[in-house]
Amino acid sequence: MPNVGYARVSTSEQDLALQKDALKKIGCERIFTDHASGAKTDRPGLNEALSYVRAGDVLVVWKFDRLGRSLPHLIETVTHLNARRIGLRSLTENIDTATHGGRLIFHVFSALAAFERDLIKERTMAGLAAAARGRQGGRRPVVTPGKLERARALLAQGLNVREAATRLKIGKTALYDALANAKSP
Repeated sequence: MPNVGYARVSTSEQDLALQKDALKKIGCERIFTDHASGAKTDRPGLNEALSYVRAGDVLVVWKFDRLGRSLPHLIETVTHLNARRIGLRSLTENIDTATHGGRLIFHVFSALAAFERDLIKERTMAGLAAAARGRQGGRRPVVTPGKLERARALLAQGLNVREAATRLKIGKTALYDALANAKSP
């Protein structure tokens, strides 16, 4: 099976040498390259590589994230390659979809990524629902209403903000912010 390489870096300041050297070392007869963000849909080197590979070839990448813009895009690309009887091999992840085991591992990783994405979505929705009920997320405030009241009393006694914050064991910046954001009694 002929190996065809594809390498991509995100910016023109980055160097393709590491990826190209690894692709040459494993015997890629041709290497296509792009200097483009992974989010861009227009990647001429990738388009050329996908047009160049034939049934029985293996498209080799340094890492899967060099190929796909996103997990769905990567899965779509692998599905398209499989339909054309073209394998995909990642050197870093050591996965080769031209083998039964490689296809299995790729699909397991894909399923795990989809599961993780669903969990994140579920947690986000739960957080939004809690916020709608009035629950505010994030850390609890360092300056509680009680500490703010004591700070005001210390300030009224003539202490400065730094001294009051030290006595209450809170940061002076947090105390300044609490005093600025709180309504006067």
